[in-house]
Amino acid sequence: MKDKDKKLLSFKESWQTNLRAIKLFWHISPKGMLYRTLDTVWSALTPYVGIWLSALIIEELAGPRSPQRLRILILTALICAAFFSLISALLNKVRQVESTIQFFQMDALLSAKMLELDYHISDDPETRKLLSTIRQNMRGGGWGIQRVPDNFCSLLEAVFSLLGGLALTISLFISKVPKEAGSLAILNSPLLILLFLAGILTATALSSFLSTKADSYRALSSDIHNLSNRLFGYFGFLGQNKKLAADIRIYRQDQICKKYNNNKTDTFHSKGYFARLAKGPMGLYPAAATAVSILFLTGMVYLFVCLKAWAGAFGIGMVTQYIGAISRFSGSIGTLFGTAGSMRNNASFLKLIFDYLDIPNTMYQGSLSVEKRNDRKYEVEFRDVSFRYPGSSDYALRHINMKFKVGERLAVVGMNGSGKTTFIKLLCRLYDPTEGSILLNGIDIRKYDYQEYISVFSVVFQDFSLTDFTLGQNVASADTYEARRAELCLEKAGFGERLKELSSGLETYLGKSFSKEGVDMSGGEQQKIALARTLYKDAPFIVLDEPTAALDPIAEAEIYSKFNEIVEDKTAIYISHRLSSCRFCDNILVFHKGSMVQQGSHDRLVADETGKYYELWHAQAQYYNEQAQKAGQPA
Repeated sequence: MKDKDKKLLSFKESWQTNLRAIKLFWHISPKGMLYRTLDTVWSALTPYVGIWLSALIIEELAGPRSPQRLRILILTALICAAFFSLISALLNKVRQVESTIQFFQMDALLSAKMLELDYHISDDPETRKLLSTIRQNMRGGGWGIQRVPDNFCSLLEAVFSLLGGLALTISLFISKVPKEAGSLAILNSPLLILLFLAGILTATALSSFLSTKADSYRALSSDIHNLSNRLFGYFGFLGQNKKLAADIRIYRQDQICKKYNNNKTDTFHSKGYFARLAKGPMGLYPAAATAVSILFLTGMVYLFVCLKAWAGAFGIGMVTQYIGAISRFSGSIGTLFGTAGSMRNNASFLKLIFDYLDIPNTMYQGSLSVEKRNDRKYEVEFRDVSFRYPGSSDYALRHINMKFKVGERLAVVGMNGSGKTTFIKLLCRLYDPTEGSILLNGIDIRKYDYQEYISVFSVVFQDFSLTDFTLGQNVASADTYEARRAELCLEKAGFGERLKELSSGLETYLGKSFSKEGVDMSGGEQQKIALARTLYKDAPFIVLDEPTAALDPIAEAEIYSKFNEIVEDKTAIYISHRLSSCRFCDNILVFHKGSMVQQGSHDRLVADETGKYYELWHAQAQYYNEQAQKAGQPA
């Protein structure tokens, strides 16, 4: 059901929020807003020219009937109509293009904010939930930032339309009914005119209120809409996910989709929540608004204008002008009220967007430059570092003390949940320690310029991602790149032979999102490309999180045999569950339950029968021996 605690913002708050949103649009898309404004003003004023010319033509037909004057009026009306239509079409076309661009600009703004946030904030589930809600509001109910330029243009159009209507209507109240009209002379009474105007305003305001009231049900029930939209978006398009295609068929997960897509009591179906609202207030309020507009508003206008014309205040042609002008004038008042209501309904959704855009970064941004040493002599030290994730009372790491220098081969091992990945995230400053400090060449890393500091790391994360752009762009992480350098990095990463098979070489698209000639790479091939990407960056530190997990044994052996050639003089930090792959490392850190319980070379650690490394090593060795015996091979 509807969130009973959810309320609309006050008129003052909604106005301030909408004003900020309009300023934001003008800032990110001044050209788009300019075209929208021109199109709006043009659309608001040009109809009155047609109304005025039509009135003159009818007046001429009802009166003098001068052929020459009729020819001039009709020709003028035709030329104006053609000219206005041409300009309107051009402005509308540009407006449509700019509107589409604006939508993507706003979506890009939201994405850019996520990338600008400190990693620990962007990684917070609440932050991601907020962004997901904002996008659901935008794409599901059309709420939020995309409604702002439409409301702005509606407001602007109403104002200019009011001015135009006022210009053509004012003579209605100035024109006097002749005294010979008898009792109809009362139409000249200022009191009657005021009552007539009050009636128009009241009927218009009531009609707009009823229409806006119906729209408010959608706004206050958006949470239900968002949930159902997410479910439909997930289950409705599950079959299009290539990674899940096999599982869906084997386990008939399409049956789950049917449950969510064919549920007639769901939000979007005939017996759902919004269907019940449509049969009730969301249907009745708009119907009442239309009834008020037609019965009272239109009735009063026709009655007043026709009575004054009948009494001889003006000719038959002016009836056309006044009815057309008052109808647009009244409609503009209705638009003003309606837009004000729409802006208020939308303000709550805008507030969510600004809550998101206003999220501050909390990590200290240093200013020191990272020393660019030609000899790459860097030393990293963890000094009594402890860390717990935001919102958690349990420490992921406790009292970590260690040092290592550039050129060393460092392995980080341990069971799942032991703190290995957390250690790497702290090293790369994706998070800051809760306690203690991390030093680079004796200086706390928080004092360095953030972007400069992270530039000294190249990382292959376990859940790394590649884009659907070209192979070369993926390796270089840039639109332009050095082709020979990219090829050398791919060869070092073991992708050389596969590269030769690709007809488009480095210009081969990964996947078919942007080119039907694109190639889908296997998991192992993707891992090699990710490794080549770390080499292309040429940073002093290379961090490899399970870098061979998706490789076959032959490819894995090839990587290990060339590991020193691949890493060169860089520091390699290697995370792996396969302890046998850590033997080539100079130093091994053993993590267990958030603590670093051992440190040393492979030979030293495996010799300590009481240590955790010895336990893990022999547990894996026993497993591999058992597998070899089952396969009938020597252990």
